[in-house]
Amino acid sequence: MPDQTFVGFSLREPVGVAAAVIAWNFPFLLAAWKLAPALAAGCTVVLKPAEQTPLSALYLGKLIQEAGFPDGVVNIVPGFGETAGAALAAHPQVDKITFTGSIEVGRLIAKAATGNMKKVTLELGGKSPTIVFDDVDPAIAIQGAAGAIFFNHGQTCCAGSRLLVHSSRFDEIVDGVGKAAAEMKIGPGLDPDAQLGPLVSEVQRERVMAYISQGIADGAQPVTGGQAIDSPGYYVAPTVFRNVNAEMSIVREEIFGPVVVAESFDSVDEIASIANNTGYGLAASIWTKDISNVHRLVPKLKAGTVWVNCHNVLDPVMPFGGYKQSGWGRELGKEAISAYLESKSLCMNI
Repeated sequence: MPDQTFVGFSLREPVGVAAAVIAWNFPFLLAAWKLAPALAAGCTVVLKPAEQTPLSALYLGKLIQEAGFPDGVVNIVPGFGETAGAALAAHPQVDKITFTGSIEVGRLIAKAATGNMKKVTLELGGKSPTIVFDDVDPAIAIQGAAGAIFFNHGQTCCAGSRLLVHSSRFDEIVDGVGKAAAEMKIGPGLDPDAQLGPLVSEVQRERVMAYISQGIADGAQPVTGGQAIDSPGYYVAPTVFRNVNAEMSIVREEIFGPVVVAESFDSVDEIASIANNTGYGLAASIWTKDISNVHRLVPKLKAGTVWVNCHNVLDPVMPFGGYKQSGWGRELGKEAISAYLESKSLCMNI
């Protein structure tokens, strides 16, 4: 059609109603991570907080009302996952669901979302490696590895729960992390001197202790910890295991508590294989002075975020999410907003 002229361009439109189901470990932060991009994209939101931690979301809802949001733009719906969460995942008028939590629940949400083929973002678990090379300053590596796992009492999806150390530094680093763990002051969050707080619930403490008990039964050796603390609250002593292997549940599965397993390696090629030997792929950290180690290893790691000489550092402009069973899609950055938008192509014969 040589005598005709066409103009084409694309539009981005809000996907519609977005349901956000969040975990209990960072309740206010996760609410912000879900609400901000969804609202910026023009969606309305139904937010379901975890049943263990609904109060911050309800207070946020009160602030949203006071700020003058129109009714129905943001809706806070507390409830249990098997009722309120399942209903949102399956509801035909929900166009998008975003979930942060366990891989088991993530699978259920993905299955329920197929009813009306709603868009899905899943930020699930991790079994992230903390990789320590032989050239690193031991004091820095010990402090970094301890912080990687014991931050938020290990209740973090990207916690450095696998400590992988060059064999020439293995005993020094592992013993150092064990010493740091044993010296931590344990207490409630309102204690300004406390370095490690309680787990979220009795159920979670029992889950963590079951993993610890199974690890010991399988032959893992505790460097320190390995027991619940007999005091008011759901405390578990920070625990460091050595003498582990890839078949143990404490090495394969996400514990979500203050428990780290230590393994050794001898070369960059070997460490990539060990680090990727998991169904998860959320994050990893590399501790080294040699930038060539970083450039050789990073392309081989199946992880959505790789930190170098740090761990658990997040920037709102950088996308966050995982490879493999650690989820679908990304939080934060431009990718987070795009997840709440549809693309429409328009072609006009003028």
